Amino acid sequence: MMSNPFDMETACPQAMAIVRDGVGITSVPEGIATGPFRVQMLLSSRAEGEMTAMRAFIDPGVVTHWHSHPRGQLLFVLDGAGLVQRDGGDVIEVCAGDCIWFAPGERHWHGASPAGPFGYISVQPVKDGTAVHWMEPVAPMEECS
Repeated sequence: MMSNPFDMETACPQAMAIVRDGVGITSVPEGIATGPFRVQMLLSSRAEGEMTAMRAFIDPGVVTHWHSHPRGQLLFVLDGAGLVQRDGGDVIEVCAGDCIWFAPGERHWHGASPAGPFGYISVQPVKDGTAVHWMEPVAPMEECS
């Protein structure tokens, strides 16, 4: 098991692979959100064009720092209520069943509403060896606006 879930494998598996529910859940490293949250890596790769995917379990009120994805990101909300915002846009509440697309390079954040936990699957392709670029924390007034 990787100590940092964002330290990606060299490539995705070359044959069918199964990640069982609840296996490999780990805390994210400090410096990417307003508090700790847990992830389960589903696909991990640094290879150009391959997909990375994870399941996130976020506690109430915890939001990611600003970040972007070089080839975009798809979020599918599994449970709870979350908040999402693109740079310059409104904070929007999302809930189970919602699907959110962030365009390549689009600066954004997402996280749990203060009222409860938030769970989602995220999928993002790799470009130049990475699937995400982390930035500064979200200002508290941005979270609530």
